[in-house]
Amino acid sequence: FSKHGIQIVSGMFGTVGEDYSTLESIRRTGGLVPDATWDENWRNIQAIAGLAQGLGLRLVTFHAGFLPHDERDPDFVKLLARIRTVADLFAAKGIDLGFETGQETAATLRAFLQKLAQPTVGVNFDPANMILYDKGNPIDALKVLSPWLKQCHIKDANRTQTPGTWGEEVPAGTGQVDWPTFFRVLLGSQFKGYLAIEREAGTQRIQDIATAKKLVESIAL
Repeated sequence: FSKHGIQIVSGMFGTVGEDYSTLESIRRTGGLVPDATWDENWRNIQAIAGLAQGLGLRLVTFHAGFLPHDERDPDFVKLLARIRTVADLFAAKGIDLGFETGQETAATLRAFLQKLAQPTVGVNFDPANMILYDKGNPIDALKVLSPWLKQCHIKDANRTQTPGTWGEEVPAGTGQVDWPTFFRVLLGSQFKGYLAIEREAGTQRIQDIATAKKLVESIAL
């Protein structure tokens, strides 16, 4: 890659059986929460860690699953233990982990990270996901989670008009993310990571990625 001027700055892994067809289906099947898929996920993750190390990655991101907001929830303790196991595996190979945002509120994620107390684990902040999952204002969430930022996505969305359903991902700059304020908060947080343009919807993704690049350059440079 390097001879073509390409650098891989992070990787991402998915988990077995994830079903994103509805918010309810991904709540049931997402991340490391389901017991039925944990053994297979753990085997896969061990292989993934080796691949990431071989690629020289310093950061790997993933959706942990819907984090419980109550520490008394049995899933809280279970997920804490599983993520510590995964984090230790990657940390031993010199790799940080970043939670994708959106499947819980920023306050819930902050509480989980504080309880986890693992310096190699942080946040891959996705402002659009906060909107798509209807989990709060992305600027407020960025302020709450800024001490844990490992990477940020450049992605935009509009909030759903029907509670319990997905919002709509749109090209960066055409949705409800307040980009000037986003970058002002980001610069004030002393963030040192990478910005990753992500476009998962639409029929002209290359053009939309180019549009996002211009948006970032017009505001942040």
